[in-house]
Amino acid sequence: MVTGLGLVTPLGIGVKETWEGICAGRSGIGRITKFDPTDYSCQIAGEVKGFDPTNYMDAKEARKMDPFIHYAMVAGSFAVEDSGLKITPENDTRVGVSIGVGMGGLPVIEKYHEVVLERGPRKITPFFIPMLIANMAAGHLSMKFGAKGPNCCSATACATGTHAMGDSFEIIRRGDADVMIAGGAESVITKLGIGGFCAMKALAAKYNGQPEKGSRPFDRDRDGFVMGEGSGVMVLEELESAKRRGARIYAEIVGYGMNADAYHMTLPPPEGEGAARCMNLALKKGNIRPEEIDYINAHGTGTAADVLETKAIKSVFGGHAYKLAVSSTKSMTGHLLGAAGGIEGVFSVLAIERGVLPPTINLENPDQECDLDYVPNQSRKKEINFALSNSFGFGGTNACVIFKKFNS
Repeated sequence: MVTGLGLVTPLGIGVKETWEGICAGRSGIGRITKFDPTDYSCQIAGEVKGFDPTNYMDAKEARKMDPFIHYAMVAGSFAVEDSGLKITPENDTRVGVSIGVGMGGLPVIEKYHEVVLERGPRKITPFFIPMLIANMAAGHLSMKFGAKGPNCCSATACATGTHAMGDSFEIIRRGDADVMIAGGAESVITKLGIGGFCAMKALAAKYNGQPEKGSRPFDRDRDGFVMGEGSGVMVLEELESAKRRGARIYAEIVGYGMNADAYHMTLPPPEGEGAARCMNLALKKGNIRPEEIDYINAHGTGTAADVLETKAIKSVFGGHAYKLAVSSTKSMTGHLLGAAGGIEGVFSVLAIERGVLPPTINLENPDQECDLDYVPNQSRKKEINFALSNSFGFGGTNACVIFKKFNS
């Protein structure tokens, strides 16, 4: 059961502000402010705005963390607060944390690389290593709340957040925990982070003068993804545990698929074969018929792979592919890499709970090979019983999770 939600995104700090932005079709993309992007082919990104970690934690503690940990701590705290969960000596060993990250503490690595070159190794902070290690978001959250159950960190590129949620679902199903605080975090809008993706020609470069237009999944004029940052976390809980404490239940996870393309470092295989197998796995494990799916929160990055995801959806759902709704919220948030699955999982749950289909904005001239209902430009009211969230990452790693409306 999903009993708590937390978000820190380019659209806002907290679920309320972010979801209002999603429903309004508002873009969180702007010109990069974290460094001067003038010499970069892509000069836009989905930065988290107005965020000061010291509003949420002691300044001394904040200095010991990379920004991805800051985002995870805040989103995770929001989720726990939203759930009403109290972690005590009576239940602490039954509460775990799984927060993944795609690339880890790149801002800290860049900062202290400059320090060691300019001022020497004695000026490296003793907190350098703990600041950048990928599993420290999960570690800090467990320490904050005293959660002594399973503690882990997925690091599966753009599938990270979805793997964290799906793996947490399995941890609870097999009885190793009653509650998991699960999701993803990322903060790599840096000189090297943006520069590396620019070198791959993966980032959008046509819309530097119109940042809000830059992320355009499924559109004919898309030319790459737009980097985003932030964190999405949810509290997952075993049903009887949630009932005992009278928790609000947003939805439930009912299916999870994970697999590999075994094809290429960065490219999906022809026809999206790996993505199709992954969606089928989630459906099979959840004992769900394809025609029961009402909405897909697509991976939809705004790259050539949008066509392959569309083909994969058609191969899995057949004629029903034209009856269900598909949208990419990356059109508004950008691509949060390791955090993408976390925030998109939250969006999928809210879509079910609120009865709203998030739009795909900037869909002005659909690619002729992208001919499904992508909820163009405006959100739409619809009763949603089942929602599927897709995440596919470099290295050919795939993750799909299915949420269902909870009927008490």
